Amino acid sequence: MKILMVLTSHDQLGDTGEKTGFWLEEFAAPYYVLRDAGAEVTLASPAGGQPPLDPKSDSEDAQTDATRRFKQDDAAQKALANTVKLSSVDAGHFDAVFYPGGHGPLWDLAESADSRKLLESFAAADRPIGAVCHAPGVFRHVKGSDGEPLVKGRRVTGFTNGEEEGVGLTDVVPFLVEDMLKDKGADYRKGDDWASYVEVDGKLVTGQNPASSEAAAKELLALLK
Repeated sequence: MKILMVLTSHDQLGDTGEKTGFWLEEFAAPYYVLRDAGAEVTLASPAGGQPPLDPKSDSEDAQTDATRRFKQDDAAQKALANTVKLSSVDAGHFDAVFYPGGHGPLWDLAESADSRKLLESFAAADRPIGAVCHAPGVFRHVKGSDGEPLVKGRRVTGFTNGEEEGVGLTDVVPFLVEDMLKDKGADYRKGDDWASYVEVDGKLVTGQNPASSEAAAKELLALLK
């Protein structure tokens, strides 16, 4: 199994002067689910190299078994520091793709022509696509083979409006994931705020929030067996 993980290269939280990026747990938990299952994982980002880490996801209260494992894993840290440029990636070389969240993707990956092309290639080939938390925002401009939004009529989840309000960023983000998915015609569903919740519709796997990262990766893996 060859699986691509796509991370953000965006590190500015709107005009707040604060930093953002990818959320550590949303990378680490899926990374180890996939690696421990024997998958070969390739990491990519728009700019290549080291993706920016959301500093809040590095705080002590945000740590999990997977993040602690990552901090002891020199090989994984080296892989993360050397992501390949998204523009150089050939979707045909991979069996599935997974997008970790964090607020960063709302600014770069959601608007990236390279990401859109990649996702449309995976969808056309009916290969599994996974995204967790804010990462379902990357579907904003992605179309299915019928020319309609990829998520139209599909059961999906993603970071809720209530969760965004909970972190105080409703007026900072370029768009709200829940609202965008509904606007694109998705059958948006959610569980309780901050609880693990995953939707699987065909080969499309979405997780609601950081707590959903591991479960979403396991569902992606199940589609490959």
